[in-house]
Amino acid sequence: MKGLTAKELVEHPGFKHLKWNLPKDQEGHAEVAQGRAGGPFKLGYDVHGKGDNRIVWIMGLGAYRTAWKRQSRYFGHTHPEYASLVFDNRGVGVSDKPTCRYSTSEMAKDIVDLLIHIGWLNADRSLPDPKEKLNVVGVSMGGMIAQELGLILPTGTLNTLFLISTWPRAVRTVPFMENLRQRINMFIPRDIDVQLDGISDRLFSDEFLQLPDTEGDEPYGPGGPNYPTNRDRYCAGEMEKRLDKEGFTKKAFILQAIAAGWHYKSTQQVQEMRDHVGKGRIAVAHGKLDRMITYNHGELLRDEIGETVEWKSYENRGHVLMWEEEKDFNSWVAGFIEQCKSMES
Repeated sequence: MKGLTAKELVEHPGFKHLKWNLPKDQEGHAEVAQGRAGGPFKLGYDVHGKGDNRIVWIMGLGAYRTAWKRQSRYFGHTHPEYASLVFDNRGVGVSDKPTCRYSTSEMAKDIVDLLIHIGWLNADRSLPDPKEKLNVVGVSMGGMIAQELGLILPTGTLNTLFLISTWPRAVRTVPFMENLRQRINMFIPRDIDVQLDGISDRLFSDEFLQLPDTEGDEPYGPGGPNYPTNRDRYCAGEMEKRLDKEGFTKKAFILQAIAAGWHYKSTQQVQEMRDHVGKGRIAVAHGKLDRMITYNHGELLRDEIGETVEWKSYENRGHVLMWEEEKDFNSWVAGFIEQCKSMES
């Protein structure tokens, strides 16, 4: 879908009002990867809320922690029973950008170090309070990292594990690998408007992109005037990110893309993850119109976890379910967290 040009997006009065007004209860940088390749380095993080239900939100390829703003609002501000940890993965935003090649498993270890730093885990990876299990939500590449986290945290640590718009491994890889190639090509000089049309089309459903933007009017939102459409609002954020020459770099993005592209979990490993986390504690969601990681990957993950999986399919939605279906998504996450809290350890 075509919308405002890059020039028009930047000149729009809403471009000065992209950042949401979400006060942080805790923020800082955690030193991670001590003694590991490329380390030590620092991850930037924020915590929203002070509740007992602790949620770790893991973002996808090339995206900043602030992309969880709709979840930070719900699970950190409007519902005080939660506390939400959002952070920039290595390679983006305010986190450091190590230059060595790495994997999703190394990125999961970064999160363990971060959780120890903020006191959500003890140094031996045990819970400070066994009654306060953690909830982990990962989207896209973040879902791949979440799988690794489910394998390395001690059994009994997680209350829930949400795997959103992700894969255990590539199947019929042409669509996703082509998308990776195209996203890496964003750094090759070409018409920026073509790039913006392409990335928005791969991430969102056509219906959603055409809807009027309402973000400027939302509670805790950025204020200021709205853009004409959701497509324009998203692309304005993309322009802001690309203008951030320190937070978003070519080399760091490619290293993240390699980690995502090489992520591989066999059927046996998926089932080991299920048993390690605990049967009935893993949820999988996927949009049928996902053009970034196609729907069959979500079905594969669902089938390999087996009948105990909590499965949610979105009929006419794309890759970014936490925005396209914000209200339903947040309600579903909250409901599954409560459901699993009532289970025996």
